[in-house]
Amino acid sequence: MSAPDGERPRLDARLVPAALAAWGAALVALGVGWGPGALVTVAALVAAAVGVVRRDRRWAAGLIAAGACAAAVGGVSSSAAWQVAAHPVRAAAAGSSAATLEVVLTDDPAPLRSSGLGGPRVVVRADLVAAQTGGGRWVGEGHVVVLAPAEGWAGLLPGQRLTTSGSLASSSRGDLTVAVLRTRGPPRDVAAPPTVQVAAGDLRAGLRDAARAVLGEDPAGLLPGLVVGDTSGLAADLVDDFRTAGLTHLTAVSGSNVAFVLGAVLLLVRLARAGPRTAAVLAGLALVGFVVLARPSPSVLRAGAMGGVVLLALALGRRRSVLPALAATVVGLLLVDPALATDAGFALSVLATGALVLLAPPLVAAMRTRRIPTGVAEALAVPVAAHVVTAPVVAGLSGEVSLVAVLANLLAAPVVAPATVLGVIAAVVAPWWTWGAHAAVWLAGPEVSWLVWVARRCAGVDGATVSWPGGVLGGLVLAGLVVLGAVALRWRRVRLVALAAAIGLLLVFVPTRVVPVGWPPPGWAVVACDVGQGDALVLATGEPGRAVLVDAGADAGPVDRCLARLGVRSLALVVLSHLHVDHVGGLAGALRGRSTGGVAVGPVREPVGTLAQVSARARAAGAPVVGMEKGVVLRWPGLTLEVLGPVHPGVHVDGEDGSQVNDTSLVLRASTPLGRVLLPGDAERASQDALLAAGTDLHAEVLKVPHHGSRSSLPAFLVAPGSRLALVSVGRGNSYGHPNPSITGLLAGTGALVRRTDESGDLALVPGARGPAVVARGDPLPDPRRR
Repeated sequence: MSAPDGERPRLDARLVPAALAAWGAALVALGVGWGPGALVTVAALVAAAVGVVRRDRRWAAGLIAAGACAAAVGGVSSSAAWQVAAHPVRAAAAGSSAATLEVVLTDDPAPLRSSGLGGPRVVVRADLVAAQTGGGRWVGEGHVVVLAPAEGWAGLLPGQRLTTSGSLASSSRGDLTVAVLRTRGPPRDVAAPPTVQVAAGDLRAGLRDAARAVLGEDPAGLLPGLVVGDTSGLAADLVDDFRTAGLTHLTAVSGSNVAFVLGAVLLLVRLARAGPRTAAVLAGLALVGFVVLARPSPSVLRAGAMGGVVLLALALGRRRSVLPALAATVVGLLLVDPALATDAGFALSVLATGALVLLAPPLVAAMRTRRIPTGVAEALAVPVAAHVVTAPVVAGLSGEVSLVAVLANLLAAPVVAPATVLGVIAAVVAPWWTWGAHAAVWLAGPEVSWLVWVARRCAGVDGATVSWPGGVLGGLVLAGLVVLGAVALRWRRVRLVALAAAIGLLLVFVPTRVVPVGWPPPGWAVVACDVGQGDALVLATGEPGRAVLVDAGADAGPVDRCLARLGVRSLALVVLSHLHVDHVGGLAGALRGRSTGGVAVGPVREPVGTLAQVSARARAAGAPVVGMEKGVVLRWPGLTLEVLGPVHPGVHVDGEDGSQVNDTSLVLRASTPLGRVLLPGDAERASQDALLAAGTDLHAEVLKVPHHGSRSSLPAFLVAPGSRLALVSVGRGNSYGHPNPSITGLLAGTGALVRRTDESGDLALVPGARGPAVVARGDPLPDPRRR
């Protein structure tokens, strides 16, 4: 029975405590240990028994449900946690043993953001079949993670069985992962994938081919990601922009994808005036088809269950059953896979679905009372509600809060559903009707191009994100603030104050973010861009809008925005000190929209995989890759750049050895209007010792501290330049402990002023009456690898 006009039907929340209790029990078992998890299970059974005894009380039914669900999930989770703790492969991993594993892949290999050691790598999640370690051969089950080179692994499909060898390591993941295997080689004895995965692969390949044939590079890469989570064609800089703009969820298969597909099916059923049973059957077939298309990995199955159950409950006219359906789905999924309790994607799916059920309808009703059209109100309410409830989880994971995410999601919301449905149509018809697939992609083109535009523009806003404490504590603090804000906004006076504050921020705070007052400072000669944990230094030439860039950081977005703030429209040269990702990963952003004279690399071209990526990005931008070595001197108006090292470049370095790669760093000295600047990249002790032994003139007024201030520097090398100013390019909250206090203390003891990007953001050097002066822009970035 429907509710009377103007009255929203009350939601049945009786199963919500049961779902929360079950989730909590699983978190205790997985996060604290199987012992505490077992105690929680016993306590839950006692609570359920109390409810049975006092079943005449109003609260008894709820206590029985909560206790039973918590006991069931807690028991399953504790048992799984005990099996992991006692697993023989886990014991072997504690000793870093060599091992040969026979596994079955459970998900697509995912690109791994790393320091660039050994070239591109992937993360592969798999189920154990057998293991051979120093302790003998073992046959049985268990979840493992394999860190492998992209070559030979990137194209594998879920369900494939294979053998691989490497070194075991203990897992720090808070789930049921038994061990981590690091391997350097390709897999062996690779079996054929299951038929359903082959079919999914053909459909996905058809969508990719149709997108490339019809759309430009960025939209073509985005459409498969939007439809089925296939991000293989997405450029790294576009991925960065989607993350900064708070739109990353669009490129992952979630309940919303399922909802869009089933919503389109149910709309057609309604137009055909078919009954509820027909609608349920057709929606079920569509759900199975979409799961096949997106590949039946755990994340896709989770999204299918979450989106399918809730949307069907809504479609069949049982609005009050939506919340019980969501709660029952949570309990059921945790019983099947307890590891979901610690999975961020699971939490985001549940919260977003809950926002759709609990927050969006009241927001729509409130806007309708203010005469906002229903369609517009729904388009605004859904992304706002979803962002508000998921923001604490995102902040805890990334260590930052996006200030543009609400706006970006509002702008993106109207086109996501049609683009997704058209993409699904294109994928389905591509294997047998190429023209039809191209037509569907062509119709989706404007929507996908709009999403690219929104991500680029929103991510390009200066200060689009602000730092926030990461981890569980940071997420809980933000969640508490969100709840307090929601409660406070129930009072009219608070709403008026909040509105005034928002207007003030728009009029004062936002403009200063977009066009920072006093930045860049007049006459700047050197700028250390804050790119998080990495290096990117800009050297001005005497030509306005033209500069030399030394290194590009790990991500495309930060260096692109830094150059844009400085008004750099042309790069005379990009010098990459060495081939680690925290120095070359942002190259695409540096080259974006700027004419570039060339990309220079040192005499040692290792790791070769990273060099191939650099060459591809330079070639795409029309910039030649050139070599630099000791003795080279380059001159521009107002700038001279000389190469001091490496003095003894190795013929070959081990791409897995970080110190060896660091010691191949180009050591540069720039002569600028404010004096000399020594730029040693990440050179460590061996390279530094060679420079000192060769009697190299290292004098400079400014020192860029090697390797982000790590303790891998020689005191004699740090003192040799006699610098009055030392710059440390380092990521806020990085996991390496950079800069080392002994290094900064040593430099300060020489009388040098030590300035750090993790404390001050971008640092600009200008000529001063008493030598180089430094101007800080503020707002430092966190370490990108923590995201």
